[in-house]
Amino acid sequence: MKPFKVGMIGCGNISPIYFEAGRKFDIIEIVACADMDMGRAAARAQEFGVPKACTVEELLADPEIDIVVNLTIPNAHADVHLKILESGKHAYGEKPLATLLEDGRRVLAVAAEKKLRVGSAPDTFLGGGIQTCRKLVDDGWIGEPIAATAFMMYHGPEIFHPNPDFLYQKGAGPLFDMGPYYLTALINLIGPIRRVTGSARITFPERTVTNPSNYGRKFPVETPTHIAGVLDFANGAVATLITSFDVWGTKTPYMEVHGTEGTLLVPDPNTFGGPVYVKRQGHSDFAEVPLTHGYTENSRGLGLADMACAIRSGAPHRASGELAYHVLEAMHGILKASEEGRHYELSSTCGKPEPLPMNFLR
Repeated sequence: MKPFKVGMIGCGNISPIYFEAGRKFDIIEIVACADMDMGRAAARAQEFGVPKACTVEELLADPEIDIVVNLTIPNAHADVHLKILESGKHAYGEKPLATLLEDGRRVLAVAAEKKLRVGSAPDTFLGGGIQTCRKLVDDGWIGEPIAATAFMMYHGPEIFHPNPDFLYQKGAGPLFDMGPYYLTALINLIGPIRRVTGSARITFPERTVTNPSNYGRKFPVETPTHIAGVLDFANGAVATLITSFDVWGTKTPYMEVHGTEGTLLVPDPNTFGGPVYVKRQGHSDFAEVPLTHGYTENSRGLGLADMACAIRSGAPHRASGELAYHVLEAMHGILKASEEGRHYELSSTCGKPEPLPMNFLR
């Protein structure tokens, strides 16, 4: 199977796992990487055996490259996606698809005009843990999904990240940084969202880095850091989503999906594995369910490999731009609902991604 030639833009902290994907999946071959810091690009190229480190312009002009992976900071995602598409290449990027809704719409419009694919993380929902949950839901183990809860709460990335400022700017915060994992998993299990509402606040207007390399440096907070959202799904299910950088500890579960005949405990949607538990009507306790699918280790890039397969076969890819845009609108809607004191009706929708085959690329 001839691989697709892939270029990478952005060689920062998240990039190593994507470079590893080039070794894991035969359908992609990473042939070039670029970064604003040429030294960093050269170091990653040497570390992972990539043939060429170059400028962004050189990478986009390379006629051999089919797909470009966008690993820039969130505020640059849309601009870089558009440059990739304008160069005639398919685009796959880190979440979110964009920080502004109008930019997300532009990305999808240009891709449609040029008949190119756009894919977006997160692809953790393709891992063995959540794909097992999807099979349980599809097979009727909990009946019809009627409700869900999802929680992502801790005291913020300044406890470990040396330069966390960008995660507290508009277009970031706990909802935009971590919400895509939870919302994407919920859509995969339940379906598209019809409307949202929520309440949000900034608790600490200034944060202090406690990572040893920048210990004590203070910076301002520009976006809500505790957000409580309510999601009404098209099928009638109602979910609660809380994302927070403001709490000192929690024992809340990652995610639960409640159905007419049982309850499903969903593993951390920021990971690929389990465990998965289910409690069915008439049973006294939860039972662990063996995982039915592979890719239970960190397999970021799985969505990229799936998009490459879909390009070749002509089928829809699962971690799609349409799914990412629907997630983006839901997040914007929660914040807008909080600001305006109302429900926000989503204008976008998307289909539930098809389940990943158990033997995918095995």
